[in-house]
Amino acid sequence: MSRIIIIGAGQAGGQAVASLRQMGYKEEIMLFGDESHLPYQRPFLSKQYLSGEHEEGRVFLRAEKFYADHNITLRIGERVTAIAPSSKQISTEQGELIDYDDLIIATGSRPRRLNINGSDLGGIQYLRTLDDVNAIKPTIQKGKKMVIVGGGYIGLEVASVAVSAGMDVTVIETEDRILKRVTTPEMSKFYHQLHADKGVKIILQSGVVGFEANGDSTSLGYVLCKDQTLEADVAIVGIGIIPNTELAQEAQLDCENGITTDGHCLTSNPNIYAIGDCSNHPNPILNRRLRLESVPNAMDQAKVAASNIMGKEKIYSAVPWFWSDQYELKLQMVGFSTDSDNQIVRGDKTQQNFAIFYLKDNHLVAVDAVNAARDFMAGRKFYGQKVDPIKLADSEIDIADTIITP
Repeated sequence: MSRIIIIGAGQAGGQAVASLRQMGYKEEIMLFGDESHLPYQRPFLSKQYLSGEHEEGRVFLRAEKFYADHNITLRIGERVTAIAPSSKQISTEQGELIDYDDLIIATGSRPRRLNINGSDLGGIQYLRTLDDVNAIKPTIQKGKKMVIVGGGYIGLEVASVAVSAGMDVTVIETEDRILKRVTTPEMSKFYHQLHADKGVKIILQSGVVGFEANGDSTSLGYVLCKDQTLEADVAIVGIGIIPNTELAQEAQLDCENGITTDGHCLTSNPNIYAIGDCSNHPNPILNRRLRLESVPNAMDQAKVAASNIMGKEKIYSAVPWFWSDQYELKLQMVGFSTDSDNQIVRGDKTQQNFAIFYLKDNHLVAVDAVNAARDFMAGRKFYGQKVDPIKLADSEIDIADTIITP
């Protein structure tokens, strides 16, 4: 009897078990996860779930009945402590040794943590897991003060929920603009103004140097910045994530900014695959290696790994795309704006309905679309194609008619 083991019960691991069954795998599947929850959809956590728009049941990928019906052994709340590629075994924290024929590592990532004075006080939160959000939700109270450390997408999504609930919200960012690591100055300016108009205070080129308790308690009372002290009932830290590669490294798999894979999602071991946030993979469309923190990447890689395990050779090849919900705006992104040498705006920023198309030698390499789903879809469809920039700038001209055919 053969067995496939998946380590990591997040979005990638949850999709992998479903894809294996859909593709006809009949033997044993075991899914291990550190958290005591069924596989769930992480993007909802900082958006609809935190705001209370979605109840907890809405975040799960599939109901528990699915796993029972498809004979998938769930080992949630159990940690895998080691992988032994030579004997094709894993070790669990209970001391169990379990054989596998193929192994999929989908261990995801964890928040980068602050290690400064007072960082162990109650009221300092990180947002990555369902349990994290369940701890944050009770702190979302009208009139209370929230300080968010980090002006990235997670921090800004939390800011939009908190200020909409009537909280006093301040965002601290070390760079000279929010979202600097992920988008252009124009988009940073748009979102800075959006949050400022909603009442969020944004402090740039500053940083947190410590936290202080509220009086004699062990709970947060103050956030100490480089040049000022802020009162705070709660602090949310969002300063990036770290891929969980420790198991792979200890198993002597090749790792560099993630677990190194080939186009089949295969690691340096012929029976071990890596998918999702923890994998560093080649992208033949962009012609470079990437480690992506995105749901589409996790889902697509899960399907590719399952296909290759089933002997249906498949290469992972996809244009990266992402999204962020803040207030009533949906930002949808295709590709990387940093690849461009020119940008074209379509639509009306003042109406909060526009898209910025990014070009490299007049070839479409990225799109940022705000409440502009059609432009986002066009960006995915026509990615890499040559366009007429003059026509593209005219919103009256259909994007399909701006394409220059060879």
